[in-house]
Amino acid sequence: MKKLLALLLTLATSALAQEALPKKPEIFEVEGHKAVLYAAPKPAKGKPWVWYAPTLNGGVSLAGRKMYFEAFMKAGISLAGFDLGEVRGSPASSAKFTHFYDAMVKRGFSAKPILLGQSRGGMMTLAWAFRNPDKVKAWAGIYPVCNLTSWPLKNSKAQTLADFALPEVEIIARLKEFNPVDNLAGLAANKVPMFAVHGDSDVVVPYDDNTRLLKERYEAAGGSISVKIIPGEGHKATPSFFECQELVAFVLGAR
Repeated sequence: MKKLLALLLTLATSALAQEALPKKPEIFEVEGHKAVLYAAPKPAKGKPWVWYAPTLNGGVSLAGRKMYFEAFMKAGISLAGFDLGEVRGSPASSAKFTHFYDAMVKRGFSAKPILLGQSRGGMMTLAWAFRNPDKVKAWAGIYPVCNLTSWPLKNSKAQTLADFALPEVEIIARLKEFNPVDNLAGLAANKVPMFAVHGDSDVVVPYDDNTRLLKERYEAAGGSISVKIIPGEGHKATPSFFECQELVAFVLGAR
C-alpha cells in the first residue's frame, strides 16, 4: 500500500509539474518584429535563457521538442527567439538582433544568454555572437551553418545577398570581415564554451565545411568546444539531434 501511495504521489507531482510548464508563449514586438518568450515557471538564479534561432513565422520550433523544452523549463531556463525572417548574419540583421537582446535584458533576463542555433540559425547566432562576445554565456549548435561560403552562398544565395545588401563579389572580398569562422578570437578571449551535434553524412550543411571548421579554428584561437558527431546521419529531425543528452547537459551546465 505504501509503495502504491508513493507511486500515485510521484505521478501526481509529475502531472502538476507538467501543467505548470508554459503551453503558449508570450509574444511581444521589438522594432516591428515579433519576439517569442517561453518563461520558465521558476527561473534559476540570474534568470538564464536560451536564445534560439531560427525563429520564423512567429514561432520557436524548439518549444515543440519535448525533451529539450521540459529539461530547460524545469531547470529554470527560459526559451526565447526573435523573428527577423530569413537573414544570414549580416551586420544589419545582427544589429536588429541586438534590439531583441536589449529588450530581454530590460525584462530582467540574464545579460549573457545561451545561444542555440539550428541549421541556418547557427549562422544567425554565431554572427551576432562574434560581434558581441562579451554578451554570450555559451553557444550550441544543431547541425549549424557556421561558414558563409558553405550553405549560404551555395544553396541560399538570394537570401544571403538580400540580407547583406551587397553583390556576391564584395561579400567574398570582405569574407574575413563577415564570416563567423574568421572572427572567433573575441569569443575565445571571453572563454565562451561551445557545443555542436552534427551528422557526418549531412549533404545540406556539410560537417567538414561547418562544424569541423568551427572546431579547428576555435581551438586554434584558444577556445573550448565539444562536438558530437552522429555517424551516418544527415540533416534530419531525428532523436540523435533532438534528444541529445550531451546538448542538455551542456546547456544546464552553462546556466
